[in-house]
Amino acid sequence: MNPLLDRLQPYPFEKLRALFAGIKPDPAYAPIALHIGEPKHPTPEFIKRALTDALDSLAQYPATAGSSGLRETIAAWLCRRYGLPTVDPASQVLPVNGSREALFCIAQVVIDARGHQEPPLVVCPNPFYQIYEGAALLAGAEPLYVDASAEKALSMDFDEVPQALWPRVQLVYTCSPANPSGRVMALSEWKRLFELSDRYGFVIASDECYSELYFDESRPPLGALEAAHRLGRSSYPRLIVFSSLSKRSNAPGMRSGFVAGDAQLLKSFLLYRTYHGSAMSPAVQAASAAAWQDEAHVRENRRLYAEKFHAVLPLIGPPLKTSMPEGGFYFWVRTPIDDADFARDFLAAYNVTVLPGSFLARECNGRNPGHNHVRIAMVAPLNACVEAARRMTQFSKKL
Repeated sequence: MNPLLDRLQPYPFEKLRALFAGIKPDPAYAPIALHIGEPKHPTPEFIKRALTDALDSLAQYPATAGSSGLRETIAAWLCRRYGLPTVDPASQVLPVNGSREALFCIAQVVIDARGHQEPPLVVCPNPFYQIYEGAALLAGAEPLYVDASAEKALSMDFDEVPQALWPRVQLVYTCSPANPSGRVMALSEWKRLFELSDRYGFVIASDECYSELYFDESRPPLGALEAAHRLGRSSYPRLIVFSSLSKRSNAPGMRSGFVAGDAQLLKSFLLYRTYHGSAMSPAVQAASAAAWQDEAHVRENRRLYAEKFHAVLPLIGPPLKTSMPEGGFYFWVRTPIDDADFARDFLAAYNVTVLPGSFLARECNGRNPGHNHVRIAMVAPLNACVEAARRMTQFSKKL
């Protein structure tokens, strides 16, 4: 067996199952699940129709690069969404089976662990999506965590990485809007990261799966390609972005997304995927093209989330602490006691599941930046989210 598999840590939800083992929640309360970021709004009917109308295409082997029609649709969406002058659908766009598998695969493409006295490094935000860490480890690299704690306004300070380590960095993962905080990277942060990439030659993998969930229609989150364009980097050197229909269009079961950016990097990524066997089903491609062409359902999706966030925020009061995120569908809530104790005791007393923040982070410089936080996924219906917030307030007042 591959010995690198032994370095993988249990997934957060495995830790949660172990934490909750033996707990019998108070049956007086109906269960409310807010621990997992799985969209629950209905998938739009027109997307389902496009999928079923294309079922005859299941008799065909799909091309790994996807159809030219889907790539052109995605390229056009990128130009509309981010104000880009042009995106080449033939060389700068590649459909993928959801952003998760692509985020994992990019490390296998980029990392070169041969002939180094010390293993290469992959920079990850901390807290983070655990796929980044697993991808780094299985590629033979070491994760290097950069804290995005409340004390740092939830931002990654790249200047905290010791200068002596940057030559070993081959890949940097970013997530904007961030999981779990919802923070959006500013243009000045992108500028600094691009400068470091130019100096040391590492690839930037920008996870933007929450990019279409935000609360001000006049201020959509800044994307990495948009930042690069505004800074005069039109060919997107060493930059690749990852997007998905899972959150945007409430279609996680389609496993549909795309990567876009540096043409040379995507050429190598396509070669890898040709052998990896990750071609998107033609029926899913047809439904995906329909989804990327429509914005009305996305605006309605944002409206539903905004309604829940604005209803719940006033209910989460002392001794808890949180604020409105810039994007995404999570509240990142400060707890007055240990986050794992909070999640376990809250489930027992009020039958609501939330995710301990420390499960999403690693200890770095003597502390875990997720400690004393819980992540709340606002995916349940409005009345359930409000009821969960009321129960949380009742519970927290007893602490």
